[in-house]
Amino acid sequence: MLHQNRRRAEAFGEYAEQYDRARPTYPSALVHRICREADRRVLDVGCGTGKAALLFAARNCTVLGVEVDERMAAVARHRGIPVEVAPFETWDPAGRTFDLVVSGQAWHWVDPRLGPAKAADVLTDHGRLAAFWNYEEPSDATLAADVEAAYEAFAPELQGSGIGRAAHRRHDDETAEQARSIRSSGRFASCTVCRFPWTWELRRDEFLELVRTHSGVAILPEERRDALLERLAAAISPAGETISLACATTCIIADKAA
Repeated sequence: MLHQNRRRAEAFGEYAEQYDRARPTYPSALVHRICREADRRVLDVGCGTGKAALLFAARNCTVLGVEVDERMAAVARHRGIPVEVAPFETWDPAGRTFDLVVSGQAWHWVDPRLGPAKAADVLTDHGRLAAFWNYEEPSDATLAADVEAAYEAFAPELQGSGIGRAAHRRHDDETAEQARSIRSSGRFASCTVCRFPWTWELRRDEFLELVRTHSGVAILPEERRDALLERLAAAISPAGETISLACATTCIIADKAA
């Protein structure tokens, strides 16, 4: 289970600025679906560099981040998001409650036995938990196959956790498992999964930088990581300097039981 792999979970701070540059934001339709008119106090679990937090702040919400890595938190603070550094499972809310608990690209790093109950504890009576993830896959079928082949050749253990068709399939399975853990906590009256498709056009260098920010790639031995990136660069070249990614943001929305 990913939350037990602390080396991967805490690898992001080593390249916080690069992460902030390379990772995409989230579609506005997602925030509109999550955030209700009365929601004003938001807790962002695993806020990272503040990408999700900024979207809720733009809706006049007061946002507090909780982040395990001080280096990631520093980037978010620079962007105006207050952040407290601690694992969510042991973080002290000090009596504070929130209308929304959100988590972008991070809920899978939270212990599924403890996270849902902790979220329910800090939510108001009609509070909501929303966990969401971006997934990317090359729109071109040939390039998608080449990306899969590159992972198979140089990082087979990461197939399903990077970019590509296998990642989509695995993430769907993991989202379903996360939803089951939230439902089984008994603390939420409803729990639904929704999907928001979108397209991302990016340059060749931006694509490679995105891959470097994936935790599994970041902790690969340097020789294997360089070989993977070199193979991916070669695969992209025939597609031109700009490539298209078919993306989806998948979101679990759970409303607290009365």
